[in-house]
Amino acid sequence: MHLKPLLAACLLCAAAATAQDAVTPEPPLDVDAARAELGKRLFYDTRLSGDAALACASCHQPALAFTDGLALSDAYSGAAHFRNTPTLANVGFRDAWLHDGRLGTNLNDVAREMITETYLMNMDMRIMQERLKQDPVYVEMFAAAGMSEPSNGGARNALMDFMKTIQSRNARFDTGEMSAAAQRGQGIFEGKGQCVACHAGARFTDDQPHNTGVPSNPDIWSDPERHSAFVTYAKFFGVPNYMNLREDLGAYIRTHNDDRRRGFLTPTLRELTYTAPYMHNGVFETLAEVVDFYDAGGGDDSLKDPRLRPLGLVPSEKADLVAFLEALSGESFDVDAYVWREDDFDYVLIEDWRNVQN
Repeated sequence: MHLKPLLAACLLCAAAATAQDAVTPEPPLDVDAARAELGKRLFYDTRLSGDAALACASCHQPALAFTDGLALSDAYSGAAHFRNTPTLANVGFRDAWLHDGRLGTNLNDVAREMITETYLMNMDMRIMQERLKQDPVYVEMFAAAGMSEPSNGGARNALMDFMKTIQSRNARFDTGEMSAAAQRGQGIFEGKGQCVACHAGARFTDDQPHNTGVPSNPDIWSDPERHSAFVTYAKFFGVPNYMNLREDLGAYIRTHNDDRRRGFLTPTLRELTYTAPYMHNGVFETLAEVVDFYDAGGGDDSLKDPRLRPLGLVPSEKADLVAFLEALSGESFDVDAYVWREDDFDYVLIEDWRNVQN
């Protein structure tokens, strides 16, 4: 099955734009429909976490473009996260994932990290496999997807295919229905604002890390559960002096080069009306605050991208820019294509299970 919502939208947009402003369309993604349907059920199943309390959808909620509406996301019992939940809209087109870009192979790897990381879902995948094999619905769905029996690798591949289906649809920017204010805002975005230097292409991101001087979120350091999760993460990636660190080093963990300190992947601008609060640590609640931040030339950081400079926008220009950003959001993902509606995650326990062949 080929998925083409974002591709088609970009072609429509490009046809209406000038040659200078044309948007390069994303290539279509190959997805197996049965495997994606299996992945959809897995995405909403809390049994994929160690204590069966968290599903992928706990933090990636379809009504919020697969975010959670929190500045800093929740995490596994006894912990809390130190970053904002990124949207999964168009995630299949990316080649690096998470705010620091530390995963860059495929969505199968992303699924594995989210499921197994101790402060996220804390699942031993051997246990997960046994849980899946005892559910008759999964046994049938794995077979329908061409897999002989439920397995860890098959589950991750199914989740990957489901995530590839999550694509933006019918944003006013794509359908040619932008307001006059949004059209003026596009001119500012591409001209005076120079936003396209990093927010380029169909998804409005260059998928590269940049330091823009985003202020720290003090809750990471004042909340013991968030701090403990950060320490776990920093220790694993070999960050020096991690116990005393009071800054999120971002993309530094990929190379340990100091010029990457406090750099974070450029976020997509798709679906912004659903995904507040903003930035990797949720420090800005509204798009108006984000525009004010960049109008001031970003934050105060010695490693800030030198392209950032004060813009001198007047209030009407800021309002137009916000209108354009809002026009990049499309239809809600809270529809049957993206939500497992059945409450069918219970199953009968196997009697005398120790002596029954699995």
